Amino acid sequence: MNPTAIMLLHCPDQTGIISEVTKFITDNQGNIVYLDQYVDREDGMFFMRIEWELSNFLIPREKIKEYITTLYSTRYDMEFNLYFNDVRPRMAIFVSKMSHCLYDLLARYKAGEFNVDIPCIVSNHEDLRYVAEQFDIPYYVWSLKKDHSNKEQVEAEELKLLKEKQVTFIVLARYMQIISDGMIAEYPHHIINIHHSFLPAFIGAKPYHQAWERGVKIIGATSHYVTADLDAGPIIEQDVVRISHKDTPESLVLKGRDLEKIVLSRAVSKHIERKILTYKNKTIIFS
Repeated sequence: MNPTAIMLLHCPDQTGIISEVTKFITDNQGNIVYLDQYVDREDGMFFMRIEWELSNFLIPREKIKEYITTLYSTRYDMEFNLYFNDVRPRMAIFVSKMSHCLYDLLARYKAGEFNVDIPCIVSNHEDLRYVAEQFDIPYYVWSLKKDHSNKEQVEAEELKLLKEKQVTFIVLARYMQIISDGMIAEYPHHIINIHHSFLPAFIGAKPYHQAWERGVKIIGATSHYVTADLDAGPIIEQDVVRISHKDTPESLVLKGRDLEKIVLSRAVSKHIERKILTYKNKTIIFS
């Protein structure tokens, strides 16, 4: 795999941005292998993902961010993130007692679908330790008291572990706990959740039972970035499955679990590939 640089950027839309950025890359002997862009005409904002090979690039990779900042940040009021494809993201998985999403993520990881490292699995229960052991991944448990009086201490210890393991993003694979604002602030738009509902409908607990009581004809699942507003962060991926009057709450749960793991894996894949750009409370998903 040839080493490449990946830049995700957004700025107010104006003439010449694509030309300037591509000229910077080609003038320094970079070979562009991917370019996708989008203009939000309502907000007048420009979004782009561009990737180029580094094998003949004249600027040392440790200096690229500095060059781009100097050349374009002030001139275009540009915000950007720079990544390298040979630096693998490090994903921590948080789980509680349900295994379907965890198994799916680990199976895809083992099959080589995810270019990622998984240094740890974190839980508030012992129940899924056997799954972690099957995949030879360290499993850590911090139990919360019923009144959550030790929540601050638990999250402090979890954050210490995440820093030690150099975790770059977190996946909540049906982790049945609310993440505090403090932890969210440590990983802004880098905590991915799977919600067992087609948000914004049926938020909170037991959405499949809510859907059954309402008599809906489709149920869905939503993967989103976690923010301080419960179940209201930028949506990454959604999907639905049709149901009928013959379904029961139990059959909806089974159909929903199949959907949840697929939707979550798609969201995780896009994040690993650095194809998601967040703006306000929305996501731009590049192809």
